[in-house]
Amino acid sequence: MRILQVCYKPPFPATDGGAMGMNSLTTGLLNRGHQVKVVSFHSKKHPCNIEAMPQDYLEKTGFETVFVDLDIKLFPAIEAMLCGESYHVKRFINQAMKDKLRDVLTRQEFDIVQMESIFLTPYVPLVRKYSNAKVVLRSPNVENKIWQRTYKATKNPFKRFYLKHLYLTLEHYERERINDYDAIFPVTATDAEYFIRNGCRRLCKPIAVGIDTPEILPDVLEEPNSIFHIGSMNWVPNEQGIRWFLKSCWKSVKAASPQVKAYFAGRNMPDWLLNTHEKDVFVVGEVDDSIRFMTSKQIMVVPLLSGSGIRIKIIEAMSIGKTVIATTIAAEGLMYENGKNIIIADTPQEFAIAVKRCLDDSSYAKEIGFQAAQLIATRYNTDEIAKEISAYYEQL
Repeated sequence: MRILQVCYKPPFPATDGGAMGMNSLTTGLLNRGHQVKVVSFHSKKHPCNIEAMPQDYLEKTGFETVFVDLDIKLFPAIEAMLCGESYHVKRFINQAMKDKLRDVLTRQEFDIVQMESIFLTPYVPLVRKYSNAKVVLRSPNVENKIWQRTYKATKNPFKRFYLKHLYLTLEHYERERINDYDAIFPVTATDAEYFIRNGCRRLCKPIAVGIDTPEILPDVLEEPNSIFHIGSMNWVPNEQGIRWFLKSCWKSVKAASPQVKAYFAGRNMPDWLLNTHEKDVFVVGEVDDSIRFMTSKQIMVVPLLSGSGIRIKIIEAMSIGKTVIATTIAAEGLMYENGKNIIIADTPQEFAIAVKRCLDDSSYAKEIGFQAAQLIATRYNTDEIAKEISAYYEQL
């Protein structure tokens, strides 16, 4: 099939969950013999360096990119609020992208146009005008749920007021426009149920994110008594979760396991975290090789209080046999069994107990990690995911 994949940010470098999800599906579809053309936005937050992209990828996908200014601007934000519009969506409306898609669709024919975010919905009418392709949404999460949970976890009354506006307008937009597509493919069953419950009348099936099992790194030694988190800190739920963990959980964890050390890796570390004086807390920042970093540490903690979709970094850590301790929200969408292939902790006390048991009983922790790797190898394989979504595309 001929597939046009439209991305809300560059799929390379595949260093964060969103990019990894888009790139793994591109790879899987190409491996199954489909033709995949990729058109992407890039921005200051998510820049694009074509020179650093694999030449093979560029040739196979005919990759093209368009710059969009996603900086938050006061007056457009106020205007959107007064008009009851979603400022999230409005920021992605871009004349250069309209021109690019028009050009691509008039030069090439496609069977499927795959949008990688609800924020790209304003381009659906243009696609239908210039193409007979079926238009599908691969939804990495339910965006309004992220902002609703962020709103509920925020104490500042002024922030709460604006966050409530953001999530309500986005919720309204998602419900109004979800049937613009011919099919919806959320990454979790939870999100699929949400769309159906809120009026989706199109084909709506969960398609998980696939990853290739990373190579074992025998030269990397695992530091004992270490816990870690890795994730981009310009994503609000990550920063919110780590702030909560250090403020509310770390003292309990440290009291139960005095020998433990915590490492935080990821892009765009905020100043408050870089300047932390918490004992045995180390801020690593962005790492060149996430697998090497995760291999060097013992236990992953994912203390998310908000978010939606699936945490690809959890899948990545589980694939190399890491023990993961996560909140219920962080593990949402994973086909896990608590206590078998992941450990769920939602309170400071639960995090402290879970970390202590894993550090004190290495055989227990290793068994959790082993079962996690088995789960990912069987349920989150790139080729199997591509095969599944290809079958649905054939039905459209």
